[in-house]
Amino acid sequence: MLSATNAAAVLSYVADTGYRFTAVTPLTHQRVNTSRGLRHGETLRDVFGWNIPFSAQALSPELYSRMARAGMLEEVGSLWRSTLRIASVDGDLFLHSAYPTVGADAVFFGPDTYRFARFMKQSLARRLSSVRAGKLMRVLDIGCGSGAGGVVVARALAAAGIKSAVTMNDINPAALTLTAANAEIAGVAVTLAAGDALSAVEGDFDLIVCNPPYLDDEGQRSYRHGGAHLGRALGVRIAAEALQRLAPGGQLLFYTGVAMVDGDDPFLAEMAPLLSATRCDWSYEEIDPDVFGEEIERPIYARIDRIAAVGLVATHPLVPAD
Repeated sequence: MLSATNAAAVLSYVADTGYRFTAVTPLTHQRVNTSRGLRHGETLRDVFGWNIPFSAQALSPELYSRMARAGMLEEVGSLWRSTLRIASVDGDLFLHSAYPTVGADAVFFGPDTYRFARFMKQSLARRLSSVRAGKLMRVLDIGCGSGAGGVVVARALAAAGIKSAVTMNDINPAALTLTAANAEIAGVAVTLAAGDALSAVEGDFDLIVCNPPYLDDEGQRSYRHGGAHLGRALGVRIAAEALQRLAPGGQLLFYTGVAMVDGDDPFLAEMAPLLSATRCDWSYEEIDPDVFGEEIERPIYARIDRIAAVGLVATHPLVPAD
């Protein structure tokens, strides 16, 4: 069983090499690997980015040994394949699941992660000037996956001179193991909270961030399946619960995908009355009008226009509602 300590030892070694890799869509990943025609991985990007089988001699003895101790080596004929990949966001590295991410407990990392990170950084930049210097912000990353969201937020707050106490939540134990390793190498102290979203934590938070699963996944895999209503039920539930757990002046940064139907946004239609009831100030934007286009070929999505990536920013009033 993978331990956070052994995983962190591998990530630490790779980080010291200056490794960088941008995770792409599964379709692009497949096309690149096919077009390059590599049968043996030769570089760290081949091994941990493109996830190509490699010979033991392709790695340093120390890295190979660390991977063996971590249980990250999978036999592929006479070669080996890493059971985890590594992607980068800004200067930080994140372990995540091997390609393709088909397992029920897979930990996803891809273009959505970069959109989520950009959304949070831009949203925080507009807010942090009004945050009192020296304030300790209680932060919650719901469904943290690799932990990229919480690390990005902690970095942004630290750059603004704001201290944070970050809690990482996920229902998937494998995600929390990788989050622990990734946060350790990033130098970000976190508290892990296993369980179903807000039920796994206590109290209110100054900042809640979330990028929930939002597809209607046939296999109902936890990292992809957003439940009923074309995959938005889980997101609506989490967002509604999060609004009730914001401290006075607290903020929710919620990134998700919405299956648009006949030009309408059903997620926004469900959230608008909930936002009004909490008296939150809020804004909403389409971050990308067309993501996961391949999903539209599935019968469940036959009547939708597109799947759009959206971002909701909701700020709780400083004075509690009556």
